[in-house]
Amino acid sequence: MGGTGERTLKTYQHFINGEFVDPEGGDWFDTENPYTGEVWAKIPRGTKADVDKAVAAAKAAMTTGPFAGMSPSQRGKLLRRLGDILVEHGPRLAEIEVRDNGKLLAEMAGQLKYQPESWYYYAGLADKIEGSVVPIDKPNHLAFTRHEPVGVVAALTAWNSPLMFVAWKAAPALAAGCSIVIKPSEFTSASALEFAALTVEAGFPPGVFNVVTGFGAETGAALVEHPDVAKVSFTGSDTTGAHIYAAAAKQMKRVSMELGGKSPNIVFADANLDAAASGAVSGIFAATGQTCIAGSRLLVQNSIKDQFVAKLVALAKSAKIGDPMAADTNIGPVTTPPQYRKVLDYINVAKADGATLIHGGKPASGPGVKGSQFVEPTIFDNVTNDMRIAQEEVFGPVLSIIGFEDEAEAIRIGNDVIYGLAAGVWTRDIGRAVRMSEALKAGTVWVNTYRAISYMMPFGGMKKSGTGRENGIEAIHEFLETKSVWINTSEDFPANPFVMR
Repeated sequence: MGGTGERTLKTYQHFINGEFVDPEGGDWFDTENPYTGEVWAKIPRGTKADVDKAVAAAKAAMTTGPFAGMSPSQRGKLLRRLGDILVEHGPRLAEIEVRDNGKLLAEMAGQLKYQPESWYYYAGLADKIEGSVVPIDKPNHLAFTRHEPVGVVAALTAWNSPLMFVAWKAAPALAAGCSIVIKPSEFTSASALEFAALTVEAGFPPGVFNVVTGFGAETGAALVEHPDVAKVSFTGSDTTGAHIYAAAAKQMKRVSMELGGKSPNIVFADANLDAAASGAVSGIFAATGQTCIAGSRLLVQNSIKDQFVAKLVALAKSAKIGDPMAADTNIGPVTTPPQYRKVLDYINVAKADGATLIHGGKPASGPGVKGSQFVEPTIFDNVTNDMRIAQEEVFGPVLSIIGFEDEAEAIRIGNDVIYGLAAGVWTRDIGRAVRMSEALKAGTVWVNTYRAISYMMPFGGMKKSGTGRENGIEAIHEFLETKSVWINTSEDFPANPFVMR
């Protein structure tokens, strides 16, 4: 499935036009297990030639293949079958993702167990994409709208939750009638290739779902710039997103992006402090802080700050660092060597800027720690919002604590950042909860919870956190074009054809 094995080292292939094929250039690169540091698989190094093949297959699938003639209900049945098959293969795919990105098996198994719901949701939505008849003000005209697939979709996914992002992008795109070419992160490509085999089992026609792997400057750029790609959906850093946005704009491609975040997690004095402390830990140390929605800025009301910080540090100290496959591990390794170095660099920046280190702050060691990519859960106090540690995305287990006096100051600090992906609010005051949810400039606001995600709820950012939405009914419209149709029901035409009707 997806390649041939050589002892424990697996050699993968691209998935193009319903088949696994070698890269045109004949090159592969290593993928490593972040926990052990060992190479465990070979990934195809894609080139423009591979991208051209994949896009051609996707275009043919949309125009001349069986998929082009399918009714929306038939497309929905395909997606439902894929969801059923994913239920069976979820545990295996979760283990592959842990081997590839080092996140906890508990987290990845939970994601894979939940992912079939995304496919079921869009399977049900596929035949409910309805246009409308417009009661037009022009006499003798029938006017209505219809929604049509935008075209071939290029989906570029991040390394922290590979198959979750595939589901978020591919399920609505396919339900809308688009075909898709997935380009996963070069650090975590294996699960997307394994998943591709399931589309064959589900009965997807050739070319509808394709996976081409490789590096951003080679494979990713060729995919984004391909003239037959109509829509680009990207998850990753705001820096890379800006480059993709500029490249896509040259051909007026449709674009949706979920980018970085520097989310405020705001604790008021009237909150349930034990729950808020757990929410703060979940917001920053779950997934080793490698999540776009990380609550990396913890804003605590000054009147309870010392008490709350003590609870927080005690909880952080209880975290077990080690093997991500172990059920009792709380924090695993940083996924990539560049990201590991970046996290340590930001810790040094925070110290130099005057933040007070109160927990962690160095590479982790001890029983269960292998390889060289572990960082202790790190907490800085006395952070001011103008410090780099409070303004720039670290994407690691590093928390900045900022005090505030009142609601107005919390809003000012919370919004004083270039990002706007998420925010958390902890309070028992329902009026305050509503006011804060209105005032915070973020695509998602959680009240008395954090990191809650559903395929039913739109997800995306404001400001530099991106454009467009994934999940929910809104997501399918990211892959549709609205067409207006006018039908003259009269045989007459105005006497003066040079005047607009």
